[in-house]
Amino acid sequence: MTSTVFASSVFFQLTIAGNDLGAFHSCEGLGAQVEVEQFTEGGNNGFTWQLPSRISWSNITMTRPVTADSAKVLAWFNDTLQQVERKDGEIVALAPDLTPIVRWQVLGIVPIRWQGPSFDPSSSQVATETLEFAHEGLQAS
Repeated sequence: MTSTVFASSVFFQLTIAGNDLGAFHSCEGLGAQVEVEQFTEGGNNGFTWQLPSRISWSNITMTRPVTADSAKVLAWFNDTLQQVERKDGEIVALAPDLTPIVRWQVLGIVPIRWQGPSFDPSSSQVATETLEFAHEGLQAS
């Protein structure tokens, strides 16, 4: 019998081309959509063929409070923009005790948006940063 672990607080470790960019508190956009083309076959009036076509991958957005690793993200972002070269990476979902829950290999990563923190001394909100990147596919490992 296998046991199932349900994590109430999950962290996401991001590594791109062996470069550890630190842990993030949220990860959105792990998904894909397959376009379907309809094909009607002559003499067959009972149904229309639904044929899978192109796949499109959602952009992934990761957010966290500003940490010492924030400088790593901006440095990677700037380096990639100087010479755009898609690199593979990995997102690891970690339980609160830092035990890996699941790993996703992310293929052909290219950054598309980095949003740094807004500092407002009159606000008690935590300063956060957001990284968004496009990619060419996901594989579970």
